[in-house]
Amino acid sequence: MKHNKAAGVFSTQFVTALISTTLVLVLLGTIVLFVFTARNLSNYVRENINISILLNDDITQGETQSMRQSLMQQQYVKSLKYISKQQALHEQCVSMGTDPSEFLGYNPFTASFEIKVKSEYANNQSLSKITQQLKSTHKVMDVIYQKELMNSVNKNIRKFSVILLIIAALFTYISFALINNTVRLTIFSRRFIINTMKLVGASWGFIRRPFLNQGLLLGVLSAIMADLIIMAGVYWARTYEPEINNVVDMQVMTIVGLSVLLFGLLITFLCTYFSLSKYLKMSSNELYHI
Repeated sequence: MKHNKAAGVFSTQFVTALISTTLVLVLLGTIVLFVFTARNLSNYVRENINISILLNDDITQGETQSMRQSLMQQQYVKSLKYISKQQALHEQCVSMGTDPSEFLGYNPFTASFEIKVKSEYANNQSLSKITQQLKSTHKVMDVIYQKELMNSVNKNIRKFSVILLIIAALFTYISFALINNTVRLTIFSRRFIINTMKLVGASWGFIRRPFLNQGLLLGVLSAIMADLIIMAGVYWARTYEPEINNVVDMQVMTIVGLSVLLFGLLITFLCTYFSLSKYLKMSSNELYHI
């Protein structure tokens, strides 16, 4: 009865291991969250860099509509916005606080299309080809995009991605080591029970079964608790900054949740299996000298 109670789900030993494993999985899940959030953030930044297509003043309404339809069919276009001469003037008046047409005597701005490209095309090589293609279009005066900004964004994203992958690998190793130590300490305290079962003729498979089941239970419960903590943290962050929804979507949260569950099950199972094998191979005398 004492053995069964010690092995119970609500034993102090199990609860301690549960809390420790949960905290480690929260750390691991947060790293996974950062990795996928960084990917979405890089896409979000790239897809919010504008290409401005300046149109000739003599372009007709029909030609403008035809150009809009043609642009919308291009595979690199994520979104498209038309800005008329009057709208451009109004936006500048609001921004500058003065109306330049009052002292110039005419509207100095041109009608334009503002394009946001898909993230896979947001690099200078692709944009250079797109720009050349657009400039050759009838009634297009010029095509402008922030080349230096694009260079800076892509360069910083590459640096950040490398740093984040190194951190992710490091924390994955640390997480595995911490969970492994937690499981090993739990099994270490029961090494004499394992030895007693061996002496009465129990097979290794029979001895492993309850420990592995408990290890899997530990992994599932820890993963569920870790996922709840991470989701609560993301929900809290969203209440303060709604823009987080643009980079932390349902797909990211699903991947994080499943990753935490997979890590929880895999790590606790493997750690339990190999720790048990160590003590199963030991003789009675060796157990007293470790």
